Amino acid sequence: MLFLCLCRYNADDFAGLDSAQFDRIGEMCAPIDQAFKASGHVRITGSLGLPEEARWLKATASGVTEGEGLYEPTTEPPGAFFMIEASSMEQAVEIARMHPGAHLGGMFEGAIEIWPIAQWEQP
Repeated sequence: MLFLCLCRYNADDFAGLDSAQFDRIGEMCAPIDQAFKASGHVRITGSLGLPEEARWLKATASGVTEGEGLYEPTTEPPGAFFMIEASSMEQAVEIARMHPGAHLGGMFEGAIEIWPIAQWEQP
């Protein structure tokens, strides 16, 4: 089964980090990320732009409306995503625990949402 994982972060905590803290995050995450990717379960990974760079579309009875920023404002926007392959939700949770985002609580808080993919197409 495939699972899409969204990494969310506390935007206020993240905004308060200085350059030395960003360097520390990079140093801390590099070996964790290497082990995560070497697990054999990771299919894709990616980082997202800042929330203010996002756009959204909404289908309504009168047509499509659009807007800028997050569709649902939140203090914990998504900042990265990854897709993993696992035999069950329980295994997907264990694999997601290996992602660097699950190890940054000492720097800034966040969460990883794990979604089973019901249908997958790659045209």
